Amino acid sequence: MYSSLTHALAEALVDVLWFVEGTDDEQMDPDDAVNVMEGVAHVVGKLSGEQRIELAELLGAMAEAETNPARREFLESFPEGFGLMEAGG
Repeated sequence: MYSSLTHALAEALVDVLWFVEGTDDEQMDPDDAVNVMEGVAHVVGKLSGEQRIELAELLGAMAEAETNPARREFLESFPEGFGLMEAGG
């Protein structure tokens, strides 16, 4: 059970991106993987400042609760890697 719809969707998004990041060239075309990642960065770039803060805080909480060190690192790098912390919105 998730505390909010936002939390549930963030978990699903992270799961998809974690999968894409972990695939090799035989599992997924590299250009398709880049397109997925860029698509997410584009959507994140359109979030309002308040939405960015909410997502960043949620990702931070998810990282703190994560027991897999590699996935925790992925979660911690998400805000910067996907443009969440850039100005705008």
